[in-house]
Amino acid sequence: MGKEINKNPNKMTMHINVDDLIPATDEEKAYVVQMRPSTTFFKDGVRRLIKNKVAFVSFIVIVLITLSAILLPMFWPYAYDNMLGNVPGQPMDASYNNLKPFTYSHTEQAMIDAGEKVFPHVFGTDSAGRDYFIRVVYGTRISLAVGFFASIIVLIIGMTVGAVSGYCGGKVDLIIMRIVDIIYSLPDMLMVILLASVLKLTLGSAIEGTVLESIGSNIISLFIVFGILYWVSMARLIRGQILSLREQEYVLAARAAGAPGSWIIRKHLLPNCMSVVFISVALQIPSAIFTESYLSFIGLGVNAPMPSLGSLASDALNGISSYPYRMVIPAIVISLIVLSLNLFGDGLRDAFDPKLNT
Repeated sequence: MGKEINKNPNKMTMHINVDDLIPATDEEKAYVVQMRPSTTFFKDGVRRLIKNKVAFVSFIVIVLITLSAILLPMFWPYAYDNMLGNVPGQPMDASYNNLKPFTYSHTEQAMIDAGEKVFPHVFGTDSAGRDYFIRVVYGTRISLAVGFFASIIVLIIGMTVGAVSGYCGGKVDLIIMRIVDIIYSLPDMLMVILLASVLKLTLGSAIEGTVLESIGSNIISLFIVFGILYWVSMARLIRGQILSLREQEYVLAARAAGAPGSWIIRKHLLPNCMSVVFISVALQIPSAIFTESYLSFIGLGVNAPMPSLGSLASDALNGISSYPYRMVIPAIVISLIVLSLNLFGDGLRDAFDPKLNT
């Protein structure tokens, strides 16, 4: 007779317990294996951001404003620079000037009486007979574009300088930090006004006849001002992160393996700073928008007839007693954009900053 298989697991034996070879059922697997689904730092941050109702609503507001600024001019029947009362070959119709919201000129009213359809002026018209709503939409587009691209310029310069300073250390870090201290000591608004005024005069002839002429010398000077003055905060932030990360074991291992410094910065150090970088950029955009609006308000912003929210508010000063809504509307849009971006930036910080989620 063959040997009987021992089914007692507590007894020492060389025989196999057949019951151990029976496949487990799905219920048994679900009971035994109770583990969290695999995730990443980014997914965790997004989940925390969505749970933050204030930040999520702010993000929706930013998306709606941005989409409106991009898409509405494609369908709106009026152009931002179209003086409705000034038709070539015809006498100027002054009834188009300074229309109140949802009112019509004499010509448009006659067309309505004749049975024709006329699209209303939602925010009325300005003193030159231009539809004010589409000018606010274009002004929002310009302010958002300036804020976004200026923040990208600040990000590139600040990240590069801060990473080099933090990783190299020594004399390189000392020299760069002294330059940063000098720029920090300069009065911001005074330097912005002086640089914008000088660059406005010098760039006008330099870009004449080039592709940059369509952008305008004022916008280019704004980008240069941001590139010269506003990268220092980003550089200090990145430098501080790099100084704390460069002593980690994986960085020391990469150095021991002979990896060059540029490779270590690109592959190890900067990716570990991304959460802080994204938060800083999100908070930098409203600062850039506010600076652009301020410069446009004092006449150093966009070139006429291109509007921005700051230039619209400046133009509204001439008729503030008769048409106060022209000042209120761009001011509300600026406040809504800046407030939403600041709240969204705070939400990003709360969701992605590892120190706040430990």
